[in-house]
Amino acid sequence: MTAIPHPLSGAHAHDDSHGHAHEEMGFVKKYIFSMDHKIIGIQFLFMGLMFMVLGGLLAMLIRWKLAWPNLADTPGHPVPILGKFMGWSGGYMPPDFYMMVLTMHATIMIFFVIIVLLVGTFGNYLIPLKIGAADMAFPFLNGLAFWSALPAGAVMLAGFFLPGNAASAGWTSYPPLSAIQYNGGSAIAQAGNILRIANSNWPMAPVWMQFIAQSLFVGYICCYYVHVGNKYANRAVGIVLSLIGGLLITRFVQFMCFDGQSCWFFSLFWLGFSSLMGAVNYLTTVIKLRCPGMTMFRLPLSVWSLFITSLLVLLATPVLAATLLMNLLDHHRWTSFFEPFNWVLTSQIQTNSGGGYAIMHQHLFWFYSHPAVYIMILPAMGMVSDILATFARKPIFGYRPMVYAISGIAFLGFIVWAHHMFQSGLNPTLGTTFAVSTMFIAVPSAIKTFNWLGTLWRGNIRFTVPMLNALAFVSMFVIGGLSGIFMASTPVDVQIHDTYFIVAHIHYVLFGGSMFGIFAAIYYYYPKMFGRMMNNPLGYIHFYLSFIFFNGTFFAMHILGIRGFPRRIADYMNYTSFSDLHGMNLFISMCAFGLGLSQIFFAINFIGSWIWGAKAPRNPWEATTLEWETESPPPHGNFLKIPVVHHGPYEYASPLVEEDYLPQTRYVEGADKLVVKH
Repeated sequence: MTAIPHPLSGAHAHDDSHGHAHEEMGFVKKYIFSMDHKIIGIQFLFMGLMFMVLGGLLAMLIRWKLAWPNLADTPGHPVPILGKFMGWSGGYMPPDFYMMVLTMHATIMIFFVIIVLLVGTFGNYLIPLKIGAADMAFPFLNGLAFWSALPAGAVMLAGFFLPGNAASAGWTSYPPLSAIQYNGGSAIAQAGNILRIANSNWPMAPVWMQFIAQSLFVGYICCYYVHVGNKYANRAVGIVLSLIGGLLITRFVQFMCFDGQSCWFFSLFWLGFSSLMGAVNYLTTVIKLRCPGMTMFRLPLSVWSLFITSLLVLLATPVLAATLLMNLLDHHRWTSFFEPFNWVLTSQIQTNSGGGYAIMHQHLFWFYSHPAVYIMILPAMGMVSDILATFARKPIFGYRPMVYAISGIAFLGFIVWAHHMFQSGLNPTLGTTFAVSTMFIAVPSAIKTFNWLGTLWRGNIRFTVPMLNALAFVSMFVIGGLSGIFMASTPVDVQIHDTYFIVAHIHYVLFGGSMFGIFAAIYYYYPKMFGRMMNNPLGYIHFYLSFIFFNGTFFAMHILGIRGFPRRIADYMNYTSFSDLHGMNLFISMCAFGLGLSQIFFAINFIGSWIWGAKAPRNPWEATTLEWETESPPPHGNFLKIPVVHHGPYEYASPLVEEDYLPQTRYVEGADKLVVKH
């Protein structure tokens, strides 16, 4: 496949025809409403890290409740600060609030942390750099993806301020539970004003948050599409239109979102459009804007993983968006897509009980959400592959099988969704087909694992902070994958379904896998992003503490799950069969608190390195891929001269050069005889 050069390509990326446009770019267009993929990637990074703090604090609340669950038997352990602020009796968390915390922790960490960081941050920042392009194929659409994600997050956060708090039907939001409207006594209608609609139950704090977020969303569009005269008139008209647009959207959001659950549906529906815009951009950029010599099989595995992830997003996200919209309409009592005939709530038949099919929601939801697991892990697999090869100082073992394995995982991920539904009354014969296809997915996963081990075998390994996090990714992903095989067996799944065995499995995949992959990528690419080196001692402390406390937290959950310890139970001490597990839950909670405190070292390192970090050289890791051929951080347009690629991405320990690495852009006589043709 032939790559079509980027419009800025040629002898130089910064020629005279574009230089004056860059000089006139103001602060707002350069750093806020930017179309530069690097700025947008960093904006996604800060958004994801902000939500990570919130999601982590919610996790601490979960473990606090499970460490001291029974109020009568465990006096003296009220929730610090929050218990008094919320006015809870004795400062103890009530069960309904626990369910909300459980729901929002999972929702935020999945949709606003892992996907935002892996796909939004690194997809944006790395793809053009790694393929030798000046920017994305659709720069405006790229910025719009971020400024769509930010209002979606604001809608999700608004649920915390509404009567009844945020959504509490679980992160899967199965109907008819998710169709129940909050009708508590505190839902007092507020007086309307220019921002707040009449009879709204929204306090002014979330209204202002919405207005700011929505005005920024409209403002980004106005920044590039308002042309009425000189630049001052453009700015004035753009600001007015932004405020009017933000006002109208804010009022519409209040109309659609009257409680936390409706905020949940609307927020993720909106976020889906951001994901789709990003996916279209990534696919087009990789296909059309590769630099000369960059064939598809000279792409780094990180780009391959993001490319295939984008296919998953493009095919699966519309299904989730349609499902969320139908749920939102059901929640408003306007339709009954998922509410069954004669649906009764508090002894009353509901107005929208009209023959809907609740199980259909599960099929539609998991048709997206199982591929979403691979949306959250494939980009980490690709970046870990790059990091392992770099610090093992060896070519990646089995490059093409790795590409085919990623493709196989993506394909099989679409045909295994109903293994989440073995207890839903699924036909046993149909369940068997899903069980078998789920077991097959272990094959490409095993190919990748053994290829990673083959890459490490007899390598000249450098145990840097990124490398340690990458090794943690591989080992934790293996544990998470092996526990997943248990759930592929229908009889075993009947025993462990909805227990803490499932919690352990998903966290070994998404924290042990995705989060250690994110940490590896941040430590690895921080010098390129910010032009500074991170502090190594702080990095090592953060890694070792996180690794130890992570395993202390989640490995013991397998034991709880085998005992049948259920998810979503706040006061398990009321059940005699689980009362003896209090000690293990207390141990898990202590480790979880340690895991949370360990991230302070990462925060200090991340922020402090901007100030005291050593200036990063162009290629601090002596890597071979194209992003290390430009400055740190890269200039606008990325490359002063569009690179030409001569080799694959992992030419380490080459006998043709004195160094132990051969960059993709360096031409060496006779290399074609030793380097595998791609």
